[in-house]
Amino acid sequence: MSETDFRSLCEKVFAHLAARDLRLVTVESCTGGMICAALTDIAGSSSVIEGGLVTYSNALKNSAAGVPEETLVRYGAVSEETAQAMAEGALCHAADASVAVSVTGIAGPDGGSADKPVGTVCFGLAIFPGKAISERHIFSGDRAAVRNATVRHALEMVLKV
Repeated sequence: MSETDFRSLCEKVFAHLAARDLRLVTVESCTGGMICAALTDIAGSSSVIEGGLVTYSNALKNSAAGVPEETLVRYGAVSEETAQAMAEGALCHAADASVAVSVTGIAGPDGGSADKPVGTVCFGLAIFPGKAISERHIFSGDRAAVRNATVRHALEMVLKV
Protein backbone atom coordinates (compact mmCIF):
# COMPACT_ATOMS: atom_id res chain seq x y z
CA MET A 1 0.00 0.00 0.00
CA SER A 2 1.42 3.36 -0.99
CA GLU A 3 1.78 6.18 1.52
CA THR A 4 -1.02 8.03 -0.28
CA ASP A 5 -3.31 5.00 -0.04
CA PHE A 6 -2.45 4.60 3.65
CA ARG A 7 -3.22 8.27 4.32
CA SER A 8 -6.52 7.82 2.47
CA LEU A 9 -7.37 4.81 4.67
CA CYS A 10 -6.66 6.86 7.81
CA GLU A 11 -8.86 9.68 6.51
CA LYS A 12 -11.67 7.18 5.78
CA VAL A 13 -11.46 5.87 9.34
CA PHE A 14 -11.55 9.45 10.67
CA ALA A 15 -14.60 10.31 8.54
CA HIS A 16 -16.29 7.01 9.45
CA LEU A 17 -15.91 7.63 13.18
CA ALA A 18 -16.94 11.29 12.88
CA ALA A 19 -20.07 10.50 10.84
CA ARG A 20 -21.21 8.05 13.52
CA ASP A 21 -20.19 10.26 16.46
CA LEU A 22 -17.83 7.54 17.72
CA ARG A 23 -14.63 7.91 19.72
CA LEU A 24 -11.82 5.37 19.44
CA VAL A 25 -9.27 4.10 21.93
CA THR A 26 -6.40 1.89 20.76
CA VAL A 27 -4.53 -0.75 22.73
CA GLU A 28 -1.34 -1.83 21.02
CA SER A 29 1.44 -4.26 21.71
CA CYS A 30 3.42 -5.26 18.62
CA THR A 31 2.71 -1.97 16.82
CA GLY A 32 3.90 0.20 19.70
CA GLY A 33 1.38 2.99 19.13
CA MET A 34 1.48 3.09 15.33
CA ILE A 35 -2.32 2.86 14.94
CA CYS A 36 -3.01 5.80 17.21
CA ALA A 37 -0.12 7.76 15.70
CA ALA A 38 -1.45 7.24 12.17
CA LEU A 39 -4.86 8.58 13.13
CA THR A 40 -3.57 11.48 15.20
CA ASP A 41 -1.56 12.66 12.18
CA ILE A 42 -4.90 13.92 10.87
CA ALA A 43 -5.84 17.45 11.93
CA GLY A 44 -8.93 17.42 14.13
CA SER A 45 -8.36 13.87 15.29
CA SER A 46 -9.11 14.85 18.89
CA SER A 47 -12.79 14.77 17.92
CA VAL A 48 -12.66 11.01 17.27
CA ILE A 49 -9.63 9.72 19.21
CA GLU A 50 -9.91 9.20 22.95
CA GLY A 51 -6.32 7.98 23.23
CA GLY A 52 -4.05 5.01 22.98
CA LEU A 53 -2.26 2.57 25.22
CA VAL A 54 0.93 0.70 24.43
CA THR A 55 0.84 -2.45 26.52
CA TYR A 56 3.95 -4.32 25.51
CA SER A 57 4.39 -6.29 28.73
CA ASN A 58 1.93 -8.76 30.23
CA ALA A 59 2.00 -6.75 33.46
CA LEU A 60 0.75 -3.65 31.63
CA LYS A 61 -1.79 -5.64 29.63
CA ASN A 62 -3.16 -6.65 33.03
CA SER A 63 -2.89 -3.38 34.96
CA ALA A 64 -3.63 -0.80 32.24
CA ALA A 65 -5.85 -2.69 29.81
CA GLY A 66 -7.58 -4.91 32.36
CA VAL A 67 -6.64 -8.26 30.81
CA PRO A 68 -7.22 -10.87 33.52
CA GLU A 69 -4.02 -12.60 34.59
CA GLU A 70 -5.85 -15.90 34.11
CA THR A 71 -6.35 -15.07 30.41
CA LEU A 72 -2.66 -14.28 29.96
CA VAL A 73 -1.59 -17.50 31.71
CA ARG A 74 -4.10 -19.74 29.96
CA TYR A 75 -3.93 -18.37 26.41
CA GLY A 76 -0.77 -16.27 26.29
CA ALA A 77 -0.15 -12.67 25.32
CA VAL A 78 -0.61 -13.44 21.63
CA SER A 79 -4.11 -14.89 21.51
CA GLU A 80 -7.56 -13.86 20.38
CA GLU A 81 -8.72 -14.08 23.98
CA THR A 82 -6.09 -11.59 25.12
CA ALA A 83 -6.74 -9.26 22.17
CA GLN A 84 -10.46 -9.22 22.92
CA ALA A 85 -9.83 -8.63 26.63
CA MET A 86 -7.47 -5.76 25.76
CA ALA A 87 -10.17 -4.06 23.70
CA GLU A 88 -12.92 -4.67 26.24
CA GLY A 89 -10.72 -3.48 29.11
CA ALA A 90 -9.71 -0.31 27.31
CA LEU A 91 -13.33 0.49 26.58
CA CYS A 92 -14.13 0.15 30.28
CA HIS A 93 -11.25 2.43 31.28
CA ALA A 94 -11.78 5.11 28.62
CA ALA A 95 -15.09 6.60 29.69
CA ASP A 96 -15.70 8.64 26.54
CA ALA A 97 -14.66 5.96 24.04
CA SER A 98 -17.30 3.97 22.19
CA VAL A 99 -14.96 1.75 20.13
CA ALA A 100 -11.68 0.05 21.02
CA VAL A 101 -9.28 -1.76 18.72
CA SER A 102 -6.39 -3.85 20.01
CA VAL A 103 -3.44 -5.72 18.55
CA THR A 104 -1.01 -8.19 20.06
CA GLY A 105 1.41 -10.25 18.02
CA ILE A 106 4.83 -11.49 17.08
CA ALA A 107 6.39 -9.04 14.64
CA GLY A 108 9.74 -10.84 14.56
CA PRO A 109 12.35 -11.56 13.63
CA ASP A 110 12.40 -13.79 16.74
CA GLY A 111 9.82 -15.03 19.20
CA GLY A 112 7.76 -17.33 17.01
CA SER A 113 6.82 -20.95 17.66
CA ALA A 114 5.13 -23.75 15.75
CA ASP A 115 1.72 -22.67 17.08
CA LYS A 116 2.41 -18.96 16.81
CA PRO A 117 4.93 -18.26 14.07
CA VAL A 118 6.49 -14.87 13.45
CA GLY A 119 3.84 -12.74 11.78
CA THR A 120 1.00 -14.00 14.00
CA VAL A 121 -1.18 -11.11 15.11
CA CYS A 122 -4.40 -11.18 17.10
CA PHE A 123 -6.90 -8.34 16.88
CA GLY A 124 -9.70 -7.30 19.18
CA LEU A 125 -12.56 -4.91 18.52
CA ALA A 126 -15.00 -3.83 21.21
CA ILE A 127 -18.02 -1.62 20.61
CA PHE A 128 -20.05 -0.04 23.39
CA PRO A 129 -22.28 -1.47 24.72
CA GLY A 130 -21.13 -5.04 24.99
CA LYS A 131 -20.15 -6.25 21.51
CA ALA A 132 -16.67 -7.66 20.95
CA ILE A 133 -14.93 -9.74 18.30
CA SER A 134 -11.44 -11.07 17.77
CA GLU A 135 -9.44 -12.28 14.79
CA ARG A 136 -6.10 -13.94 14.19
CA HIS A 137 -3.98 -13.40 11.09
CA ILE A 138 -0.52 -14.43 9.99
CA PHE A 139 1.33 -11.80 7.98
CA SER A 140 4.50 -12.40 5.99
CA GLY A 141 7.56 -10.24 5.65
CA ASP A 142 10.06 -8.63 7.95
CA ARG A 143 9.23 -6.85 11.21
CA ALA A 144 8.30 -3.59 9.48
CA ALA A 145 6.04 -5.38 6.98
CA VAL A 146 4.23 -7.29 9.74
CA ARG A 147 3.71 -4.13 11.78
CA ASN A 148 2.49 -2.12 8.77
CA ALA A 149 0.08 -4.89 7.74
CA THR A 150 -1.19 -5.02 11.31
CA VAL A 151 -1.92 -1.29 11.37
CA ARG A 152 -3.75 -1.47 8.03
CA HIS A 153 -5.87 -4.42 9.14
CA ALA A 154 -6.77 -2.78 12.45
CA LEU A 155 -7.89 0.36 10.61
CA GLU A 156 -9.95 -1.75 8.20
CA MET A 157 -11.64 -3.43 11.18
CA VAL A 158 -12.67 -0.03 12.55
CA LEU A 159 -14.31 0.76 9.20
CA LYS A 160 -16.69 -2.17 9.77
CA VAL A 161 -18.16 -0.63 12.94
